[in-house]
Amino acid sequence: MSGLRVAMTVEQCWHRVPGGTAVAAIGMARALGERAGLDLVGVAARHARAAPRDFRPPLPVRHLPLPRAALYESWHRLRRPRVERATGPVDVVHATSIAMPPRSRPLVLTIHDLAFVRQPAHFTARGLRFFRRGLDLALSEADLVLCSSEATRRDCEEAGFPPARLRLVPLGVDVRPASEADVERVRRRYGLGRPYVLWTGTVEPRKNLPAVVAAMGRVGPEVELVVAGPRGWSEDLAALVARAPKPVRALGFVPGDDLRALYAGARAFCWPTLLEGFGFPVLEAMAQGTPVVTSRGTSTEELAGDAALLVDPRDEAAIGRALDAVLADGDLSARLARAGRERAARFTWARCGRLVAQAYEDVAA
Repeated sequence: MSGLRVAMTVEQCWHRVPGGTAVAAIGMARALGERAGLDLVGVAARHARAAPRDFRPPLPVRHLPLPRAALYESWHRLRRPRVERATGPVDVVHATSIAMPPRSRPLVLTIHDLAFVRQPAHFTARGLRFFRRGLDLALSEADLVLCSSEATRRDCEEAGFPPARLRLVPLGVDVRPASEADVERVRRRYGLGRPYVLWTGTVEPRKNLPAVVAAMGRVGPEVELVVAGPRGWSEDLAALVARAPKPVRALGFVPGDDLRALYAGARAFCWPTLLEGFGFPVLEAMAQGTPVVTSRGTSTEELAGDAALLVDPRDEAAIGRALDAVLADGDLSARLARAGRERAARFTWARCGRLVAQAYEDVAA
């Protein structure tokens, strides 16, 4: 089948904290844009400004007349407006997050995680209402659900989706290596004169930053912790930094080019997240040859395989021991660097684009 016109939701690119769902939508859109026979158009709410530069969708975007909050509420409660009001006729609608537009055409949904089901205490009451309503609509209306990891696919099956409506579609990662000049430039820009362990992400409870801060007390005195990422919710970063046993450098949001160099310059990347649907930062660090310490028992174990040290994310002592091993053992660090690069190279956006395009063809047929 060829000549499909697909409406893809990209509203998360305008969120205050765009996060992994925006990165995923942008990566998919870019990969799909390189495939023949697809005509993609983005759908978003009404906005006075373009999306931030690092999160600008790589496809034409049409805007519905409602601002985000009103649009999401109208989609979930009134089941209107249809995306075609902005896009014109389409063959498939792809909801790239749990914000569910009406099923006016065959509907593909990407679910990255069901953290709000597994760990509801980490969400606000309003957020839980929104996500649960989206899940109810997905169960009744989505023709095909694309899961970013096997861990998410299992969670979706437990939530009630028939296995035949679930499809594993791993995401991709940018494997461009940062140069030594980039690393030095970023060190100067952010004043990083000491060896450092890196943590990245939105500062929110399930990313488990307090455990990393505590674990740093078990490593050598010459190493500091660098935190790169925007403030999210329900986590007091200033209080966390104030009681840290080691110096913590909180950089805030870091642009993509700088972030690659931050990964490359780190002695280790520590990411013992409590629950993930995929885990971009693990692969991003591996792509730069940075040894990784991450969680056992969630999708990051699936991504890392034997190319990282896996720990219980609730065991601060275990996190500290793993970090200390990477920092002290040059042979271990070199082995993880080699294995990480090889592992990250398997996760291509081209493969992701091929699988998503196949999903479109299947539901359209």
